Amino acid sequence: MAEHRTRILLADDHALVRRGVRLILDNEPDLTVVAEAGDGAEAIEMARAGAPDLAILDIAMPRLTGLQAARELSRAQPDLRILMLTMYDNEQYFFDALKAGASGYVLKSVADRDLVEACRAAMRGEPFLYPGAVTALIRHYIDRAHEGHDIPDKAITDREEEILKLVAEGHSSKEIAGILVISVKTVERHRANLLQKLGLRDRLQLTRYAIRAGLIEP
Repeated sequence: MAEHRTRILLADDHALVRRGVRLILDNEPDLTVVAEAGDGAEAIEMARAGAPDLAILDIAMPRLTGLQAARELSRAQPDLRILMLTMYDNEQYFFDALKAGASGYVLKSVADRDLVEACRAAMRGEPFLYPGAVTALIRHYIDRAHEGHDIPDKAITDREEEILKLVAEGHSSKEIAGILVISVKTVERHRANLLQKLGLRDRLQLTRYAIRAGLIEP
């Protein structure tokens, strides 16, 4: 009897990266890429339509980041396993990925070495962490134990983060309302809350903040 192949959704806004990753995965007898997406919103749509076993998401993508998509997919499809594939060896992204529901964090620079094992670990229900991430996790645990308190939650809500990203990408309030299927009035209220919470004045400052937060690429 043929071995079950893990059905994979691959999301990255660079076609060349998708092609390279697909070559790595499709070369394995137990893995197969069944869908490709160019941004986070498309990844969510394809996951709903195709019911893959595993989603591999780039962190920095247009419309919705991989982290935003991971949060939505974790809520909507709790059985779906998620891996983050990124060029960023960044502790904050790593912790955000874990919070978003990802079971692994793989650096693109070593994807040819780590990705296949990360996929198999995810399907076994095990976390996959590269060595630097393990160090960060241990340090984080020690710091928390030493300080005797948890790290604070994010300054802004998931919905405010979605709106911040779209504002920074140049969308008007009307366009954002259409993309998120909410009213223009609601968008304006979220924008006002964002400016107040973050202590910012205008769209330009919001855009700079979004770049620093990794929501959009400079």
